[in-house]
Amino acid sequence: MNQFQSRRNFLKVTAGAVAGVAASSTLSQAALFQSNSAALSLPLGVCTSYEKAGLLKSLGYSFIEENVGRFLIPDTGGDEQYAKNVESLHSVNFPVRSYVSFFPGTLKSVGPEIHHDAILQRADLALKRAKECGSKNIVFGSGGSRRIPDGFDRDKAKAQHIELSKKMALLTDKYGITLAIEPLNHTETNFINSLAEGVEIIEAVNHPRFLLLCDIYHMAKDDEGPDQIIKYGKYITHCHIAEKQNRTPPGVEGDDFGPYLRALKKINYQGGLSLECRWKDFDNEVKVGIEKLKKQFAAV
Repeated sequence: MNQFQSRRNFLKVTAGAVAGVAASSTLSQAALFQSNSAALSLPLGVCTSYEKAGLLKSLGYSFIEENVGRFLIPDTGGDEQYAKNVESLHSVNFPVRSYVSFFPGTLKSVGPEIHHDAILQRADLALKRAKECGSKNIVFGSGGSRRIPDGFDRDKAKAQHIELSKKMALLTDKYGITLAIEPLNHTETNFINSLAEGVEIIEAVNHPRFLLLCDIYHMAKDDEGPDQIIKYGKYITHCHIAEKQNRTPPGVEGDDFGPYLRALKKINYQGGLSLECRWKDFDNEVKVGIEKLKKQFAAV
């Protein structure tokens, strides 16, 4: 082969390689565009009693979010009722992903008289049973418990709550359940009212299973914008949603959740989203709720 032929072959090979790289780059960009433009898709659940599991399953929901005092540590029926709840869970085969109402307002986490030992005892049993039920997390809201009494030093209350939270976070190591601290709007409590305030506690606790709940209802109620989801997205492990005015389910007042849903999409949120609402006609409203949310998912 002469020098001219060698050079010509080299140019052909080089041109082919460049074309291949360009094609690969174009495909990669196309794939990225398709990924970015794909509709939001999240596991949807409802905060309600497990007796609604069959209905929710038939409507296409992915899970139920139950109540600690009703399902894990029943206020009536005790251990016997808990055993029945587990039997129903296995029979219906519809997951309980999470739990609300961790502990009652009578057990104080802050203030002049605190009940940390009783809270930790309840938390230990709840986490143990949540693991037995195959659940992922428990919501740490309990606004009545953390309400700071009038005249009590706010910094001291914060220190009390962080001390309790650190001990509760250690319990998660025993059971592998995540605690999701829930900011609540100012009408429900006077402490931890925003994602930023929740993250302040989370960063002080500094534990991988002590994370953040994003409740779109509470955010909207206190005019907390979706930009906060983007800012604190790395901490968010679970979400709640309801319409702003009367905590109605999606589709009653026609709220547009688009800005908040786009923020969840932007942070590549993969966790669950529960309808935590005030219901007037549960069976009909829960059917409309999933339809309306999925339409809004598709639009973002």
